[in-house]
Amino acid sequence: MTIQEMLAHVDHTQLKAFATWEDIQKLCEEAVKYRTASVCIPPAYVKRVKEAYGDVLRICTVVGFPLGYSVAEAKAAEVRQALSEGCDEIDMVVNISDVKNGLYDKVREEIAGLKAICKDHILKVIVETCYLSEAEKTEMCRVVTEAGADYIKTSTGFGTGGATKEDVALFQKHIGSGVKIKAAGGVQTLADLQAFIELGCDRVGTSKAVSLCEGVPLDEDVY
Repeated sequence: MTIQEMLAHVDHTQLKAFATWEDIQKLCEEAVKYRTASVCIPPAYVKRVKEAYGDVLRICTVVGFPLGYSVAEAKAAEVRQALSEGCDEIDMVVNISDVKNGLYDKVREEIAGLKAICKDHILKVIVETCYLSEAEKTEMCRVVTEAGADYIKTSTGFGTGGATKEDVALFQKHIGSGVKIKAAGGVQTLADLQAFIELGCDRVGTSKAVSLCEGVPLDEDVY
């Protein structure tokens, strides 16, 4: 697998609370240069990135981030605002407390409601695997599938742990055929990036991919 093939699966990410416009510009310039799948940025920067980069980049932003416990109506308002400002993809955080309380119908309704607003725009559902049991992760595969979301995503990167190969394998076993997988928060090396992709992740969210790839020819097989 070449560097370019790997980067085509990367949501190049900058979600730090103190991210400056210069940080976001750097992210976007790298994404253009290395042709990543998207940039994943704070909602407050969506409009400015759209104005600065037009249709050169796919813009992803986060909703209910990073804790997930804002009410569904607030998440819906966030989605509408992001889409109106030019966002292409939404990464939402489920209400993790609802998951822990076994309120799967409520979680499914929230996801389905946001997907109805997104329409043809991609909706990724962050389930924050580090807080869930295996049974809860399995149930969330069912819920995300039934709600019609486009992706199930492992992590925010702000929890107590990120993506693991075991969680990706579990997702592969239990998600519906129309749902893709995004891993986030577990990429430290190029080998990690390649491993997640080869395990079946269509997207990998990371802030490290470009820095890990610098100096390596884009068309060179890495491993």
